Amino acid sequence: MWFRLDLRLDDNAALLAAASAGGPVIPVFIWAPEEEEPWPPGAASRWWLHQSLTSLQEGLAAAGARLILRRGPSLQTLERLIAETGGRAVFWNRRYEPAVTARDARLEKALCDRGIGVETFNAGLLFEPWAIRGQSTGAPLQVFTAFWKACQRQPAPCAPQGAAAHLSAPSAWPESLALADLQLEPRVDWASGLRKVWRPGEAGGRAALETFLGTRLSNYAGERDRPDRPGTSRLSPHLHFGEISPRRIWHAVRAHGGEAAESYLRQLGWREFAYHLLFHFPQTTNRPLRAEFAAFPWRIDRSLLQKWQRGRTGYPLVDAGMRELWTTGWMHNRARMVVASFLTKHLRINWEEGAYWFWDTLVDADLANNTLGWQWTAGSGADAAPYFRIFNPVRQSERFDPEGSYIRRWIPELGRLGAPWIHAPWKAPSPPEGYPGPVVAHDEARREALAAFESIRRRRV
Repeated sequence: MWFRLDLRLDDNAALLAAASAGGPVIPVFIWAPEEEEPWPPGAASRWWLHQSLTSLQEGLAAAGARLILRRGPSLQTLERLIAETGGRAVFWNRRYEPAVTARDARLEKALCDRGIGVETFNAGLLFEPWAIRGQSTGAPLQVFTAFWKACQRQPAPCAPQGAAAHLSAPSAWPESLALADLQLEPRVDWASGLRKVWRPGEAGGRAALETFLGTRLSNYAGERDRPDRPGTSRLSPHLHFGEISPRRIWHAVRAHGGEAAESYLRQLGWREFAYHLLFHFPQTTNRPLRAEFAAFPWRIDRSLLQKWQRGRTGYPLVDAGMRELWTTGWMHNRARMVVASFLTKHLRINWEEGAYWFWDTLVDADLANNTLGWQWTAGSGADAAPYFRIFNPVRQSERFDPEGSYIRRWIPELGRLGAPWIHAPWKAPSPPEGYPGPVVAHDEARREALAAFESIRRRRV
């Protein structure tokens, strides 16, 4: 059983199939980040992966098994393991990132040519990316509303299966690396903020779901856009690493019922939409889906980029979001939209710079969702935000963090400011020391961004 981004025992289709095949089951995880170029796991993802593998080791031990850890190219590593154990079949759950799907296709063919059975399964999505098509055209869908309607015409996701109570062990276990040998954790410990906030692993994922169902789901529709309140599920890293299945979440939320449940299921639909787009348009990880954006006049300014990265733009909601990201490896979704809009439209810095920064710093860094989110905000992707939608970071702050609680949490130098000054501290009678003024003026940046968008619209015409 080859574990990848499915680090759980519950509702794990490949693991259940391996367990029911009748022979010993040898769970293995292979660290081969070079096979995922140009998007190998970032620093925050590697930290989470270490913790998640620890949890998986404990879960497998309780089921009478071990997790074999290996490093190296996947095919050669699996072939060596097959030779060592006499394995006759390999089971895995499918992934959908472009480099990984190409690797898996080569690997499956090579194993089958050697007479090794290969069985693959869907354990990470509600719907396979190729299963959803335009009703009349049969083409992939690029508008979320049409995509979600097509999903709702599909049979409902199957009920989740439990975990295998026991896994048959081989007569002798093959050798394994120690988890520390994979060198996933940072040599200099910068992860204290992550440890305070997160509980990686399967048990952590189930606990996060129970918390969401018990205390947050009822108010989700009205609270999910408020970064100053704990209104979101915080399940995204657990979903990315496969510590909880989307079917488990779907059925638990559906059982809750009500408007809030439908609002949350729609967000799961956006995740499905992201994978649909990534599968059908794999070039979009580093190229705009809308071809005219290849000519967009992006600005190259490393100083401005670094100020954005470090939360020093002078716009409190932008800076609070970036500092939350730096400290916890996560950012509230409303803040994500605001900081992405600010980078691409106020600073006119290429969305790819933002995508790379998020990739390295997010614990829930997910190629499909990262690509969709950045291209949507920049206006260059599917179902993109209209080019003229340029978030005013002050108005966004006033609307979604009206008392400034989120800002004060992450920007202590603004702690003494009250509303309305905390949303635009440069306007305060006594601007606070130690906090920068705005790196750009909103009205001027908006005019320049609209002119830049107009220039590529004229080219298209």
